Amino acid sequence: MSHAAPNKNTPFFKEEDFLPFTIPCVDEDVINSAIDCLKSGWIATGPRVQKFETDLCEYLACPHAIAVNSATSGLHLALLACGIGANGDGKKTDEVITTPMTFVSTVNSIIHAGATPVFVDVEPNTYNMDISKIEAAITPHTKAIMPVHFTGMSVDLDLLYEIARKHNLRVIEDAAHAIGSSYKGRKIGSFGDIQVYSFHPCKNMTTAEGGALSVHDAETAKKMRIQRFHGIAKDAWDRYSKDGNQQIDVITPGHKYNMSDLQAAIGIPQLQKLDAMNVQRQKHVARYKKAFESWDEITLPQDATYENFNAFHIYAILINPEKADGMTRDTLMAELKNYNIGTGLHYPAVHLFDYYKKTYGFKRGDFPRAETISDRILSLPLFPQMTEEQQDRVISALSRIFNKPQPSCTSSESR
Repeated sequence: MSHAAPNKNTPFFKEEDFLPFTIPCVDEDVINSAIDCLKSGWIATGPRVQKFETDLCEYLACPHAIAVNSATSGLHLALLACGIGANGDGKKTDEVITTPMTFVSTVNSIIHAGATPVFVDVEPNTYNMDISKIEAAITPHTKAIMPVHFTGMSVDLDLLYEIARKHNLRVIEDAAHAIGSSYKGRKIGSFGDIQVYSFHPCKNMTTAEGGALSVHDAETAKKMRIQRFHGIAKDAWDRYSKDGNQQIDVITPGHKYNMSDLQAAIGIPQLQKLDAMNVQRQKHVARYKKAFESWDEITLPQDATYENFNAFHIYAILINPEKADGMTRDTLMAELKNYNIGTGLHYPAVHLFDYYKKTYGFKRGDFPRAETISDRILSLPLFPQMTEEQQDRVISALSRIFNKPQPSCTSSESR
């Protein structure tokens, strides 16, 4: 699909004093698509969801795409479809290996499925789970690996799937950051086992709230579709259309994870422009890199050693307190807020939250790389329609905070 990037001159794009770390890219095409859906009389799951799923299959080059109301739902759905959860012996649950460097939904989905999360530490450069540590974490109870493509940077999938095949494990890729990313020339979602995407407003494309799965096994996809809507073996659209039959059967006590047509109406034009929006993200990332690459006070996102395309859901830097006169991440975020610039905190290491410490006995020191990153990480403003002037505000503010010369890439108006 080749389309022009969305126009920033929309009714919802305004130059405000405060610059948030992200703004959803909503243009007239998206607005009109949503209005058409509202006028159609059908806003629940229906023909637009079907079209959105078809479009996702085409974009991702996958055989099955399943739209859901959130990526969190998608992760839970994937675990259930793989038969992962309490194993029934009353002693030990199934285990899923994942990363502590993620949003809590990744880990919560494992717990909600009745399984136990098992963490491995991350790589210091990509912040992705360290594949070399996975085999040491595998036990007889391990049933799946759930990697996270952090910021859109793919994990080393060849090595990951080699381990999964060797130990007969399912792979559920948390690709919430990675719609449009690729690994060794292959789009995330075009191969493998299961991938789960997020369409939250802060992501590379949005359906307001929502998500989707790409699935490569027909039987697994069938289980997901049944679990997605109360365990009913028939979609609502099939029941309530003119030729539909309202007789149903419930195969399993399922969940309410379906996407609405109104969400899909937002997503259809978003998907059409996703590649163009990701190109804009790449341009902004290149300007940040040019401005900051010689600074010791911060560490910039690093590339992997293998070929990949990072869609850059976020631009996450690390502050180096030892080079920044002791300045902490929290202090830097507060300083930027004084310049009316917002930032994101992606993410505090999951194992250090109270629930996980109390429930599983995790403590500081268990995963030192993730903890170091967690203590230092923050996300700078990044969104497709961000102007150079807006980005220059960020660069100029950091120049002043760290007492650096104004980078040559910024415009004179922001000096």
